[in-house]
Amino acid sequence: MLSAARSELILGGQKSGKSRRAELLARSWLAQSPAHQAVLIATAQPWDAEMRERIARHQTDRAERVPGMQTVEEPLALGPTLARHSQPQTLVVVDCLTLWLTNLLMPMENSKQNEALAHDPRAQVAMLLRAIENAAGPVVLVGNEIGLGVIPLGRETRAFVDALGLMNQDVAQACQRVTFMAAGLPLTLKG
Repeated sequence: MLSAARSELILGGQKSGKSRRAELLARSWLAQSPAHQAVLIATAQPWDAEMRERIARHQTDRAERVPGMQTVEEPLALGPTLARHSQPQTLVVVDCLTLWLTNLLMPMENSKQNEALAHDPRAQVAMLLRAIENAAGPVVLVGNEIGLGVIPLGRETRAFVDALGLMNQDVAQACQRVTFMAAGLPLTLKG
């Protein structure tokens, strides 16, 4: 049985098994006690048909694998949402940090909230780090490691890769455990 750390960052490439590991940790947490709860904070936004289909598939798969986990959708205000749902008997899963940072840096919708949050993503990351450090219960955060490949050509893409790498470093420092996933296999980097 997997055991949850006080806080864990799970990094890896696309389809590396990151979300599956987070779900296994949530399922194990729920099995430990009838008083335990699990909440998933989903950061994806359904901007196009493919993304809507992907979200629906993830919801269906997650409901089968971890039927007791509640889902909360929050694409922007992640730190406050994590703080609000963190309780001693509740494991909170955040999936995923990469989409959250994308939402902050490249808002798709012209709303006052998006504009306000997008102007200072470092402040949003700082709020997230405080929420992780002050969490009353275990927190599992899922994100992509995209800096292992070819250097991107576009200025905006390079800036995003840099911002994601820096955020991943900050979150890794705040977490008790850091796990890198490849081919469905976990490699413990910290903890």
